[in-house]
Amino acid sequence: MRFKGKVAHKFAESPLLQMRLPTWRSRLMGLLILGSFGMLIGRAFYLQVLNNDFLQEKGESRYRRDIEISASRGKIADRHGDVLAISTPMKSVWAVPQVAKLTPEQTVQLASLLEMDARQLAQKLSAEKTFVFLRRQIPPAVADRIAALKLPGIGQDKEYRRFYPTGEMTAHMVGFTGVDDRGLEGVELAFHGQLLGQPGSRSVIKDRRGQIVEDVGSIRQPQDGKEIRLALDSKIQYLAYSHLKQAISDNNAKAGGVVVLDVRTGEIVALANWPTYNPNNREALSGAQLRNRAMTDTFEPGSTLKPFTIALGLESGKVRPDTIINCAPGRLTIGNATIADAHPHGALSVAQVIQKSSNVGAAKIAAMLSSQKMWEMFDDVGFGQVPHLGFPGEVTGRVRPWKSWKPIEQATMAYGHGISVSLIQLARAYSVFARDGDLVPLSLTRVDSSAATGATVFSPKTARDVRVMLEMAVQSGGTAPKAQIPGYRVAGKTGTAHKLQGGRYANKYVSSFVGFAPVSDPRLIVAVMIDEPSAGKHYGGEVAAPVFAAVMSSSLRTLGVAPDAPLVVAETPKPPVAAKARL
Repeated sequence: MRFKGKVAHKFAESPLLQMRLPTWRSRLMGLLILGSFGMLIGRAFYLQVLNNDFLQEKGESRYRRDIEISASRGKIADRHGDVLAISTPMKSVWAVPQVAKLTPEQTVQLASLLEMDARQLAQKLSAEKTFVFLRRQIPPAVADRIAALKLPGIGQDKEYRRFYPTGEMTAHMVGFTGVDDRGLEGVELAFHGQLLGQPGSRSVIKDRRGQIVEDVGSIRQPQDGKEIRLALDSKIQYLAYSHLKQAISDNNAKAGGVVVLDVRTGEIVALANWPTYNPNNREALSGAQLRNRAMTDTFEPGSTLKPFTIALGLESGKVRPDTIINCAPGRLTIGNATIADAHPHGALSVAQVIQKSSNVGAAKIAAMLSSQKMWEMFDDVGFGQVPHLGFPGEVTGRVRPWKSWKPIEQATMAYGHGISVSLIQLARAYSVFARDGDLVPLSLTRVDSSAATGATVFSPKTARDVRVMLEMAVQSGGTAPKAQIPGYRVAGKTGTAHKLQGGRYANKYVSSFVGFAPVSDPRLIVAVMIDEPSAGKHYGGEVAAPVFAAVMSSSLRTLGVAPDAPLVVAETPKPPVAAKARL
């Protein structure tokens, strides 16, 4: 075909198209394309057939969730199995703010059930968070009413709330947990790992609103916490608590504590403090109420330490029970300091130094002793050491190194000044006199054996000699006749110490008494401390000894311990050189 002078060419006859490419290039491109398709097919086959875990996991993450199943915290019980702490099922209500779009009426209704202000609830629901708790630990009945509303974005989880049936009576011993069921004080903290248990989990399918639409199944069953059986006896605990509370009121005291130990096993069968608190309602608590004073507070024990000084003197052969110590004229000057007795005495036997509680007599006996041996004795009975009960807040007390002691300091430590101990340490130390010279380890939990093995501190003869002196101290002519118990022989020692404030001794006192009974076969040790009595009396024999008598008497009868003395306590003959006095 021709067009007016021009030659027409067919498209297929274009010179460009007539250029011939090498054959190997087209084949290579074809192979590359086929290879790419093969790799894609192989990868798809691998992911979807051979190894589909990854895609399955990614898919399930859009709708499947693993929910933790709470484990019930273990019970805490006394030695007889009476419950002291138990977990009760509760519910927590939560929201996903992005989904929880409630009407004003629904907000008011939900706030009413949660006992919240509607505006406060609205603020939580409008928060820029993916998850928020609305209320923790609400009763199941209330939770069921909330669930019946079927509100979008509102969910619930099962949890537990700790309940303490004995309340403030055992608060310092048992302690308490926080809202997340973790132990914060007392046994709850000391044994948290055993009480906690292991949570389980289950798999569920949720919709886009966070609501569970299908329960897939259990992954792991929860394991409830272990029950802790304490050495505590609830009946004796009640006696200690009630008598201490009455003594604090009668003496207008600041605080106080009582410890009761089983001589044979070292078990702590009662431990009470005042002030105390209700662990079921801990609002507006102060630190003073939370302190377990018997374990965390220290004080100068005063004359309750004299039996240890005397025991070391007997053990070292420096004195005998009938050795005469000249305590006249009731004062002793060492360097620039003067030691004085509350009431002047003349010549006293070593036994009478305990009976009359002579500071001068104790200081003169201490002067016969090596400061190193005296320090070692304090260390051997547990002063200056943690009791190793595993209880939170245990203290060591204060016993300074013997190399730095001055003569006046050694003298004052002989009668319990210049040294500090906790009430639990003091109670334990007296086991050396109740157990023929060996120091028993203490236990918070029940001990299955009928007797514990202790470390020897004094010989049996020394312990028995001191025991006789301690029995004299509670009889007529001693410092604590108010510690007597009809029907039982009692041994013990008073303590009255000024309190240190700002580095100086103030006109405030700590009154104490430690003793055991029955003397013929000691069963219990009771230690009492009354802090700052201010109702006109402050001597340990007047303030603390009556508490000891009340607690010990009731406790021995509760345990069914047979009496070992006539119902009417007979007066012992007055020692020929004794002067009537009291500390």
